[in-house]
Amino acid sequence: MDIEDQNLTKTLPLQLQFYEEGSETKVFESMQESRSVYNDTIRLAKQGDDWDDIRRQMEQDANLVKNNTQLVVKKALEAMENYYEYDDYNMPSHTKIGPYPLRMNHTEGYTLSLTDDGDVEFRISPKPYNPVRGTVVGDPVHLDVLKTALSSDEWKIGTAEALFPDGRAELHVNVTHQTQTVRDKTDSQTVIGVDVNEDNIALTAMDETGVLDTLVIDFPEIKSERHRYFTMKKRMQNAGKPSYKNVVRDREYRFVHDRLHKLSRAVVEFAKRFPDPCIALEDLKDMRESIDYGTRMNRRLHAMPFRATQVFIAYKAAFECIPIASVEAEYTSQGCALTGCEHAERANRRRKRFKCKSCGHQDHSDRNASVNVAKRGLEKCMLDVPTLKSLPQVRKVRRWASGRVNRPTSSLVTA
Repeated sequence: MDIEDQNLTKTLPLQLQFYEEGSETKVFESMQESRSVYNDTIRLAKQGDDWDDIRRQMEQDANLVKNNTQLVVKKALEAMENYYEYDDYNMPSHTKIGPYPLRMNHTEGYTLSLTDDGDVEFRISPKPYNPVRGTVVGDPVHLDVLKTALSSDEWKIGTAEALFPDGRAELHVNVTHQTQTVRDKTDSQTVIGVDVNEDNIALTAMDETGVLDTLVIDFPEIKSERHRYFTMKKRMQNAGKPSYKNVVRDREYRFVHDRLHKLSRAVVEFAKRFPDPCIALEDLKDMRESIDYGTRMNRRLHAMPFRATQVFIAYKAAFECIPIASVEAEYTSQGCALTGCEHAERANRRRKRFKCKSCGHQDHSDRNASVNVAKRGLEKCMLDVPTLKSLPQVRKVRRWASGRVNRPTSSLVTA
């Protein structure tokens, strides 16, 4: 997915309340069948079978609505395609355990409608010719968006997933705003340079007059939790316990994505402070191909969700009508951000300290990279790149579960 091709789509998590007893069991059984379809698709793809043949075989063998089968197969083949294109470290598993989300298209696998009482009623077909019915409940904000989408031609109800997080039936519905448009990036006045790292995100707001503000958001908990889950996985594997895939890995996934949603929201809130902003993100499509720093470091870097972070930022920015500019990532971490040193001898960052070999400028290494990203973003937006002789002090924020802890720090100290 190109991060500049922003889709104005929201995912609304809703709980299912069934009319008839036994309906929840039917949905659960269909999700187990969905898991079998996913696993068989991955297994056949690994064997080298033709993907069109796999699609036809799954449609014939699966005990699901044809459209639902097609969507699950599509999801599995997309996982294989992403592996081949972006990631040479973790091939998708064909041994998923537990129920797998049942994917459905609106009006084909499921239907939503407004009742006379103002509730939202659902009809789901977990098996062919065997629908279940009920109502959805959940966050009032999510329900308001869904009701607006059902009653307005400006919105489109898209695919949905039925799943059982924490043992309760939920329906995650995608809704897309079809008339809201994102402003063209060439109409921007301010560019927010974003440098994504394994333990922080560095932000720099810049316009044609210079740097307006900078912020470094620390999130060391993702790195530490990923390492903790990796250790748990190895110990469970050594002990012969197969439960990692459906217990520990799900917890890790939910933890990481929760943090990424909060971080991406913070980035967009920072951008909204400035007039007509555009968020500049590095093009990391081929980044994994260049990672070769030894087994331990390779595992750490391959595990970090750099691209997922950018995707979350892009789609949240789209709903605020903030455009995204994708810039070249080469040498953003090694070039000096001060004007006149960009093409000088490349400097090597040491931990969080950057020192230019040409002018002696010292800075927080990630903030320095974000300034370089912002400058390239200005060029993408057809704006003049200002002359920089100095940079403002670095502000750092560390996010914990209890909230934010502000730690204003000068660039000299952080360097």
